[in-house]
Amino acid sequence: MSKYFRSMAKPLAWAALGGLLVLGACKKNNNPAPGGKKKTGNGALSDEDSLKYLMYRTMEISFVNGGRDTQYQLPAYFWNSSVPSLDPLSSLYPNADTLLSVIRGYAINPATSGPYDRYSFLDRTGAQTNQLQNGISGDFGIQVTYVADQNNNTYLYVLYADPNSPAGRAGVDRAWEITAINGNSNISYDGPTGANTSRVIDAVYNSSSTTFTFLEPDSTTKTVTLNTATYDTDPVLFDSVYSVNGTAVGYFVFYTFSSITDSLGNPVQNTTRTALTNVFTRFKNAGVKDVIVDLRYNGGGDVGTSMFIDSAMAPAAATGQVMYNITYNAAFSQNETSLGLPTQVNFGGVGGLTLDHIFFITTRNTASASELTLNNLKPYLSVKVVGDTTYGKPVADLVWPMIDYDSTGNPKFLAYLYSVAEATSNAQGLGGYYTGIAPDEEANDYVNVPWGNAGFDDNLVHIFNYISTGTFRLAGARTVNPGWLRARIPGSIPLHVFHDMVDFRTSRAVLNRGKTLLPGRKK
Repeated sequence: MSKYFRSMAKPLAWAALGGLLVLGACKKNNNPAPGGKKKTGNGALSDEDSLKYLMYRTMEISFVNGGRDTQYQLPAYFWNSSVPSLDPLSSLYPNADTLLSVIRGYAINPATSGPYDRYSFLDRTGAQTNQLQNGISGDFGIQVTYVADQNNNTYLYVLYADPNSPAGRAGVDRAWEITAINGNSNISYDGPTGANTSRVIDAVYNSSSTTFTFLEPDSTTKTVTLNTATYDTDPVLFDSVYSVNGTAVGYFVFYTFSSITDSLGNPVQNTTRTALTNVFTRFKNAGVKDVIVDLRYNGGGDVGTSMFIDSAMAPAAATGQVMYNITYNAAFSQNETSLGLPTQVNFGGVGGLTLDHIFFITTRNTASASELTLNNLKPYLSVKVVGDTTYGKPVADLVWPMIDYDSTGNPKFLAYLYSVAEATSNAQGLGGYYTGIAPDEEANDYVNVPWGNAGFDDNLVHIFNYISTGTFRLAGARTVNPGWLRARIPGSIPLHVFHDMVDFRTSRAVLNRGKTLLPGRKK
């Protein structure tokens, strides 16, 4: 950034980084900038200080043009009133992530004695924004975890593989055991920060090429070298239709809410929309009466995709009714009309399914848009949750591009700021589940059981019992716990997935509307 804060020349569309209109920028001012700044050799502020300044002002003062000459001082952060006045350029905050951590720490949840905000973050490269909005990844496409048997022996397994990824195209799938990496079989679990675990994480998530030796469920050994590649995300990992005591039951596994609209908010027939449309068309043609949505590893994503899924499964009576309500901070709420902010989202057309029940399979990794999806349907259907308590994120982020302009008007992308701005609740006012949504029935996640195995997937066993008898556990029936089943070790390897709920639609609306709030700007 130049020595003084400079007015931005015009909004830009960073199509390669998600296509959001850019309005967060530095601006010119004849007064010296606040003290405590780091400067480069030529006297200009560093990019990191520019980012800290823009981020703080967007969250706490104004989201338009740095906040110094706007008509409305509108802080975007949901908990802005809990944060005291801070000097974002103070040496107390060596980088923007440190400052963001401090901001997040002020609003305390009395139920947990910890911060409400476990969510706001910076996407410095634009990679996460690109993946969410465009459905594109650049990795191996697998998630791995350590598991344990009943004797506490540990093993390394594949949780899942995206069908379009290098791993998926090589046939790698859930329930494949990894027995060696790059020829080294010394990969046993030695704690979350152990040498073995660290080497595995580096090989799976931080390398461009890795050779894996797999043991498939049928005891076949297979060695595969995977190279990172760019591919269109296919979030439907598995789908099937079962007959349970004469009832047609649809089941699908969904692992991320990648967007089904383009950068301008227009519907697109991309991989995600096509995959979901195919699933619901199959269910409708099969006359399913119950649907099982497996979200056990789904950390969330675009609320627009959640709306699409809910509309596909909602009954006809929900048409035109409230899908969910939205609340903002006091400053935004007072300007809802001028900003064009929605306060509720309604069901439009529904998908034509006539369902008796919807079952959601969840774990501690089920977050954000996943929780929104199941919560929205509770007022309209019999919704049952099976598995474990969800993560707990009843709030959504808006996305703010942090753009720096030099003295000649040339822009430089610094980061996307994902800042909590909305709280959600369903048509009955149910929300606020910061500690998660508890299951109606607990079930184990046996990772060495392939997708859809109704005999040994503990979740499916309980759900099929309920469909058949109206109860999850049958008197005298055995529990699915033979010794060869292996359950995931929580926290052994954190999932490298997006944990968030993002309202791209409102982000675009607010940023576009923000152009009219600048004094002297021609319409």
